[in-house]
Amino acid sequence: MAEKKRVKYLVVDAFAESAFKGNPAAVCLLDDDNDNERDDAWLQSLAAEFNLSETCFLTPIIGDFPRFRLRWFTPVAEVDLCGHATLASAHVLFSTGLIDSETVEFDTLSGALTAKHLKIDDEIELDFPVVPTFEVNYIDDDLSLFSKALNGATIVDVKATKKDILVVLSSWEAVIDLKPRLDEISKCPCEGMMVTASASAGSTFDFCSRYFAPRFGINEDPVTGSAHCALAHYWSLKMNKCDFFAYQVLSLHRYT
Repeated sequence: MAEKKRVKYLVVDAFAESAFKGNPAAVCLLDDDNDNERDDAWLQSLAAEFNLSETCFLTPIIGDFPRFRLRWFTPVAEVDLCGHATLASAHVLFSTGLIDSETVEFDTLSGALTAKHLKIDDEIELDFPVVPTFEVNYIDDDLSLFSKALNGATIVDVKATKKDILVVLSSWEAVIDLKPRLDEISKCPCEGMMVTASASAGSTFDFCSRYFAPRFGINEDPVTGSAHCALAHYWSLKMNKCDFFAYQVLSLHRYT
């Protein structure tokens, strides 16, 4: 019986400067994209075993410059885009010497994504797509469901992306104090729900947000890079600007 190949992996706390903060992602390094032992069911099972908001898989693509196939899995499903796991993947490649370059390209379900290592500040810059938000004529039953899911919080605007719903509340404090009903969010016509509000006058931030995706095994995501692809689009139209300083709230114990 042939010995099974081992999988090298690292767990990285993305969007953080120290351990046990930010948003953890498991980064798994694969050698062969055609390994029959590692089909989609196997990848999903490993993601369920890690039980993190995202487990991602990196497979090198032979070429003239560093390029990798990148796939992201929650504990229950594969997703099209994930910011923090992409950041974690880039960190692993740049910090461990696996590539001899300050730029790497990822081939993903959302197209080609680029990460650059800015050596002066030792930071990583991600080039991510804009996720447009648009109007949807929700029926009264949908709006009632959203209100119930957010425990009666005052809703001032609702937009949608192809997969998620963006709900704007009346204030920064309303987002922070929100006690969502996860069972009701699971019933909403979306994969995930972004809840956001503009910052108070005089704040160093522009807006805050929280992100819930219980149907995908993520009750609340600590820091969601992909959600900000849509949040930035929404707030750019509202604030008439393109550069933002955003804050994602995490309140793990405020559920009903």
